Amino acid sequence: MLLKNDTDTVIIDRLQKAAFGYFLEFVNPENGLIADTSLPDAPSSIAATGFGLSAYPTGVERGWMSRQDAAARTLVTLRFFAQSPQSRNKDATGYKGLYYHFLDMKTGLRTWRSELSLIDSALLIAGMITAATYFNQDNEVETEIRSHVDMLYARANWAWALDGKGALWLGWKPRTGFMPYRWESYSEAIILYTLALASPSYPIGKESYDAFAGKFDWMTVKGKPFLYAGPLFIHLFSHAWIDFRGIRDGAVAAHDTDYFENTRRAIAVQRDYAIANPGNFTGYGADTWGLTSCDGPQRPRRLQDGRRQQFAGYAARGAPLGPDDGTLAPWAPLACLPFEPQAAMSATRHILSSYPDVVDEGRFIGSFNPSVPGKTAEGWMNNRCVGLDHGLLVMMIENHRTGLYWNMLRETPVIRRGLRRAGFSGGWL
Repeated sequence: MLLKNDTDTVIIDRLQKAAFGYFLEFVNPENGLIADTSLPDAPSSIAATGFGLSAYPTGVERGWMSRQDAAARTLVTLRFFAQSPQSRNKDATGYKGLYYHFLDMKTGLRTWRSELSLIDSALLIAGMITAATYFNQDNEVETEIRSHVDMLYARANWAWALDGKGALWLGWKPRTGFMPYRWESYSEAIILYTLALASPSYPIGKESYDAFAGKFDWMTVKGKPFLYAGPLFIHLFSHAWIDFRGIRDGAVAAHDTDYFENTRRAIAVQRDYAIANPGNFTGYGADTWGLTSCDGPQRPRRLQDGRRQQFAGYAARGAPLGPDDGTLAPWAPLACLPFEPQAAMSATRHILSSYPDVVDEGRFIGSFNPSVPGKTAEGWMNNRCVGLDHGLLVMMIENHRTGLYWNMLRETPVIRRGLRRAGFSGGWL
């Protein structure tokens, strides 16, 4: 809810604290696993668990939890992964030091026949490395945190996931082996490659990163180069941990830009697309945007203006090339705060005032579609909250406010080593 006299600081405080609260409410305190969504009986997402590990330092710095509580929660999580079964068994927690995308919240074993996921393992391990960096005191609990993280990171066999030359495979399943796609072309996988390149035990070579970057798709937008990826989250995820300001690899240096500036252009593309509104969807404009991967309506439906629209549920919605069916993520503009603070706050204020029901118990829901007729202006709503969305919000808001994660991880040997091996240079490197 947006109150008349709320300042930007008040709004940010309220939404960041509510987002952080997700990781206190939707957690199994016995093993530290974080639920994928707020739906009853949702499994754990290892990526959401990684965001949870990353979020705890913000909770301490903001006074929302004690350092002792945060360290204890972190240690429970790390002990679980250190002791969890690693094997080719289809019901294990992981294999080769990597982990299945979805785990049972109680047992911690593979569920939903999910894949051994390279990117989700990377997001989990990024959270572990964040914890080891933050909990740097010389006491029994924080020393054990660092020891577990060192072991868990060293155990991850990234080189196995190459299975030959070229880019990393997307994932693996125990009965069918590697999935038929690799991490090629621009995506959220820069954090994955950074960790894999820096591994002390099973590093990949730069040729793998070059295979990834060699498939980048460049566009020209208003006379400037734009590294294309449609969904907004792709331009944000790796940035939660890595400060890309002023550092470049060969791919972006060749176009005289960097990944931070490219994300700023992605935000401009989203806003320009929403203003143009080629699909004539309800509500789109300079302050109503946020095309990304999210749930949407199922089956064809009639829109507010009587048109019949095809819907397919979950999709990687994006701009300017689509797909687009009028479904927006209300949290997405606020996650852009470190890149375009004015645009992010203007959109957040507008969404909160025009579509108040996109906030449920203080937290953003996953998505909404005002073009679909409903009882309120929000139209169709995906009322569940999503762990990844709220972890990203916690981290991006804090990067904007204090630079907490960027400042910490700039000094982390793992991140520095991985970026250098990828060919990054300049700036803080």
